[in-house]
Amino acid sequence: MGEYADARRQMVDNQIRTTDVTAYNVLEAFEVVPRELFVPAHLRNLAYSDVDIVISDSRCMMQPSPLAKLLQLADIKSEDLVLVIGAQAGYTAALASKMANTVVAVESDEALVEQAQDTLTGLGFDNVAMISGDIAKGYVSEGPYDVIVIEGAVEQLPDDLLNQMKDGGVLVTVDGKERRAEAIKILRNGESFSRIPAFDTNAPILTEFSKPVGFSF
Repeated sequence: MGEYADARRQMVDNQIRTTDVTAYNVLEAFEVVPRELFVPAHLRNLAYSDVDIVISDSRCMMQPSPLAKLLQLADIKSEDLVLVIGAQAGYTAALASKMANTVVAVESDEALVEQAQDTLTGLGFDNVAMISGDIAKGYVSEGPYDVIVIEGAVEQLPDDLLNQMKDGGVLVTVDGKERRAEAIKILRNGESFSRIPAFDTNAPILTEFSKPVGFSF
């Protein structure tokens, strides 16, 4: 795996540090989690390219640099309970597990959940629970959560998901689609939620959070 170790260091040095990611726990997580093991075998040559990678009919891994900036925005602490929405093959959950106390990761694609659980177990990530379920509903029974990370872009957020944040909790995601998207942080204060724009970016849209298509003649 020496070739991947070198590629991982280059990813951190050339793609992530250069986009103003300075948080030590984020950099360390990207340095140690083997991204190539969360990518389909036939695409491992792309594992450390700064591109989105299609891993199923409905899921596409975010490119490393905006994902790292999003995790830095989340400001995950070592004592935190984190919910990862749209967990795909488990890579973001693995990264978060290096920063948090416990991670609950929800994915709608059952095949990806099985793949992710096998990979995480094989790598010894024992503080991650992979859950098969509707990502738009989150996972109420383990909440409320200190941090919610949505791995992908959204056009709308259901109240049920926002209400799974702890008072004082944080949710980060990419709002919008294509060139009109930006990373945002949502903070909860009691029953109020404030939205803070963070940086322009783009990410693969999660269809579960798309706006309904309006009726037209």
